[in-house]
Amino acid sequence: MHYFSVRRTLPVTVLLVLALSACRVDQTVERPNILFIFSDDQRADAVGAYGNQFVSTPSIDELSRVGFNFREAHIMGSIHGAVCAPSRAMLMSGRSLYHVYDKLDTVATFPEQLRNSGYVTFGTGKWHQSRESFARSFSDGKDIFFGGMSDHDAAPVQDLLADGQFTEIVRKGFSTDVFADAAIDFIDRHMESDTTAPFLAYVSFTTPHDPRTPKPEFMTMNLEDRPPLPPNYLPVHPFHNGWMTGRDERLAAWPRPAEDVRSQLAEYYGLITHMDARIGDLIDALESNGLSENTIVIFAADNGLALGSHGLLGKQSLYEHSTHVPLIIAGPGIESGSSDALVVLYDLFPTISTMTGFEMPSGVDGHDLTDLMRGDSDGPRDVLYTTFQNIHRAVRDDRWKLIRYPRIDRIQLFDLENDPFEMNDLSADTAYADQVNRLMAIMVVEHEAMDDPHPLWVDSLDSQEFDYSAINRRPDRHQPQWVIDKYFN
Repeated sequence: MHYFSVRRTLPVTVLLVLALSACRVDQTVERPNILFIFSDDQRADAVGAYGNQFVSTPSIDELSRVGFNFREAHIMGSIHGAVCAPSRAMLMSGRSLYHVYDKLDTVATFPEQLRNSGYVTFGTGKWHQSRESFARSFSDGKDIFFGGMSDHDAAPVQDLLADGQFTEIVRKGFSTDVFADAAIDFIDRHMESDTTAPFLAYVSFTTPHDPRTPKPEFMTMNLEDRPPLPPNYLPVHPFHNGWMTGRDERLAAWPRPAEDVRSQLAEYYGLITHMDARIGDLIDALESNGLSENTIVIFAADNGLALGSHGLLGKQSLYEHSTHVPLIIAGPGIESGSSDALVVLYDLFPTISTMTGFEMPSGVDGHDLTDLMRGDSDGPRDVLYTTFQNIHRAVRDDRWKLIRYPRIDRIQLFDLENDPFEMNDLSADTAYADQVNRLMAIMVVEHEAMDDPHPLWVDSLDSQEFDYSAINRRPDRHQPQWVIDKYFN
């Protein structure tokens, strides 16, 4: 019985059919292969299986159907605007934000631990870290992008050489295709080799990160068919949160034009649909090489994105749309199911350790999620602490969320059970004073526990006023001319 099989139904979509009868806990593979698929800037609700009817993701949907869904997976936050760099450092190291920041040069990574325990480790796509850390982590690498973002139509990539050095940078075709093809080539080569070692294939797409330039065949071109505005759309954020004019926030005008937001959502979903089709090809490669029965597939994203929610466009906030990410694990030994337990991406390090048997290094902060997947645990934590720079702090439990803005001495309180889109700030309502006090006390404890170096209260406050009228919106070098003409002129 195969764990993964592929049936193609449309030219641009691939439907995965995973045999549910095979996915039983008592069939765990001792040293499984790992196919780790990582998307870039994909918010948790940008998946068809999670109720989004405006994005086509049949491959991810099928992983969701037969795999285990962590419906409350999050990132901890960031020390700067390039949220993906510390997010990826936390994922790779299993460490919380202030124990790794955004550098992997002096800490062990989970690919490195797998390599040291006998795995063949392959990486392709975005590695927003140093070349040294990649060479230490992976025994094989092709079409690697060392950076944060680039032109999707001409991905600047390098290959890892046998001596740990790298080839010169070359520019290839569309990033999604380049990275998927490199991973498929590795899977084919691995099967043709003489090795009996298991493998890790880490496939880190640069989509749906902007520039939002999908191939035309993956995009809704008619305005009337484009996605609606998000339920928490606002023309402008109600106050200056300290990050109102960063690079991401300049990708549309203020107030946010409704049709520009809808158009960018269509482009964003187009990038995701293309990536989903190539994820289907990756699963197809496992099936055609007879690897379905001993390969675990992990799908996750490095952070979310606002895209019009709360009047924001980027990921530099602590609203759910920015910190909440998809996380699915599917394959042998994993029953289909879901959990609303609060998990963070750095929990994957100890989880992969348990699934593959490598020794856990010191300094790992994450929690093993295998008990949660088996139904033997309610989850690794009762509260989640998130941060952004020195300007945003938040704590939440399974229902309530408090965001504090130390630089302007402001708070927000949301009842996520009744207000999942975080539109009704209850902090000024005296009926909820006990919730504010309770969550603020938790924030103080978590602030210390996480070794957060930034104060929760400051003496000198910034202004909450946001005057966008005089801001000169200049496009960055990665935006092609048609994007400039559409959104900047």
